[in-house]
Amino acid sequence: MNIIDIIEKKKRGNKLTKEEIDFFVQGYSRDTIPDYQISALLMAIWCKGLDREETTNLTLSMVKSGETVDLSQIDGIKVDKHSSGGVADTVSLPLVALVAANGVPVAKMSGRGLGHTGGTIDKLESIPGLKTEIPIEEFINIVKRVKGAIVAQSKNLVIADKKMYALRDVTATVDSVPLIASSIMSKKIAAGADAIVLDVKVGDGAFMKNLSDALTLAKTMVDIGSLAKRKTVAYITDMNEPLGDAIGNAIEVEEAIDVLKGKGGKRLVNVIKTLGGEMLTLGGKAKDTQQGQEMIERAIEDGTGLRKFREIIQAQGGNPHVTENFSLFPKAKFRIEVKAEESGYISHIETEEVGKLAAFLGAGRTKKGEKIDLSVGILFPKKVGDFVKKGDKIAEILSNDMGKGEEAKKRLLKLIELKENKVQPLPLIYYRVSEEGIKKFIE
Repeated sequence: MNIIDIIEKKKRGNKLTKEEIDFFVQGYSRDTIPDYQISALLMAIWCKGLDREETTNLTLSMVKSGETVDLSQIDGIKVDKHSSGGVADTVSLPLVALVAANGVPVAKMSGRGLGHTGGTIDKLESIPGLKTEIPIEEFINIVKRVKGAIVAQSKNLVIADKKMYALRDVTATVDSVPLIASSIMSKKIAAGADAIVLDVKVGDGAFMKNLSDALTLAKTMVDIGSLAKRKTVAYITDMNEPLGDAIGNAIEVEEAIDVLKGKGGKRLVNVIKTLGGEMLTLGGKAKDTQQGQEMIERAIEDGTGLRKFREIIQAQGGNPHVTENFSLFPKAKFRIEVKAEESGYISHIETEEVGKLAAFLGAGRTKKGEKIDLSVGILFPKKVGDFVKKGDKIAEILSNDMGKGEEAKKRLLKLIELKENKVQPLPLIYYRVSEEGIKKFIE
């Protein structure tokens, strides 16, 4: 077999066999095929695409390129969750605790952020003492004991994806649905879950800007999961405005705790209930998603979700008292109020730019490995459809640099559009995608 022949075949739009895909994935992982040839192949894939079978074979070959996690020691159906990312997407922290509190084990491996804020792992590390770099055996033991854990992804997991993603980033081949889907699903499958719930964000603050592309990605990932014998369900949710009220790291953990205390914003809580209801159904604890959502609501109301979050924090070496004492979190030196300069209804928020503003303050990375400031960010509770009066406080900038904070304040006001007439709130959930089909609903 020859890599040049494989490039030529895909360049002409022909289907690659499982053996050909294995050849280039394993060859690249072992450094027997150079970057420049894989770059050419990635561009051919970007131009000509991969079909359902090719995409699944690529995913499974990437899984084989590194270690896999065996969760068979953990009783029950293990359910994982993945979000395609957005602004103020504080879902995973309360969700894992609420699902685990209802008896479904969640062994979640997450990444660090590259973009406007840190990833789930960065956020967790704002909890004093909490460890995210945990050996697999200890990770499994924690999940066996408390039903949930969130740790950093093993460096030896899906080696091919790490190498190929770095190459895609510098060869303009990131935005290919088969390559995005195989990257996400290879990590989820390698992490060992029996079932996977996907939150595919769509809109201004998401990677997928329109519903058609989001649906294509969701269907592709559900197909991969099905062919890989993992029950997989995807929801397409709105990211045309920040989902929660906090954009940062420590402040997002504080918001997650507020959710578990019954004080979360409606849109954030509704996404958590929707995904959690699905996870409990796939995990065999709820007869359907409606009952699953009711179980999530009860775990918030009776405090079992909050208690479970404390257990998870403690099991990972963190200080559980953060749930009652937010002063234990890293704090920014300056809090700068942002006040409305005119009255009106919020009609549009440039969500991606708001996220970039948080990164400007230091809450996110512009390159891999860059240190982020866990204490800074933006508190922005207003949503599309809200009425604001001139002089009302609409946001708060948290900064360790007064100059940057004042600059962020000026820039934020330009990212919010007001209208005189009443504006309807945005839809939240557009579709549920499963092996059985696509359900459309607007919530």
